[in-house]
Amino acid sequence: MSMITVSGTGDFKKTYESLKKVSRFDIRRILEKYGEEGVRALSQATPVKSGLTARSWSYEIQGQHGSYSIFFKNSNINRNVNIAIIIEYGHGTRNGGYVHGRPYINQAIAPVFDKIANDAWREVTSG
Repeated sequence: MSMITVSGTGDFKKTYESLKKVSRFDIRRILEKYGEEGVRALSQATPVKSGLTARSWSYEIQGQHGSYSIFFKNSNINRNVNIAIIIEYGHGTRNGGYVHGRPYINQAIAPVFDKIANDAWREVTSG
């Protein structure tokens, strides 16, 4: 039977400092920073007919116990249908036709999500 021995020196000072820093991390502040930028990006990317859908973007941050989410919303609703969604994905018409979607949401908001992730990572890892 062989035996494995593990030994070490030092203390956990750096570990404790890192954990203390992460515990003070405020993701809400970062989400607030990029909420308006996301609304602008979505508004600018929204295909315009009347402009109502482009003007109807907003964001909301929800969270508790240190866990937060950002939601981008569009309030242009017609007959219980969100117009931003049918522009994105397309829709059927009353006479049996189909209007193809014009994808714009993901490509507009992806750079904002990348910035959120980069800022959060930088905040957690900065010395």
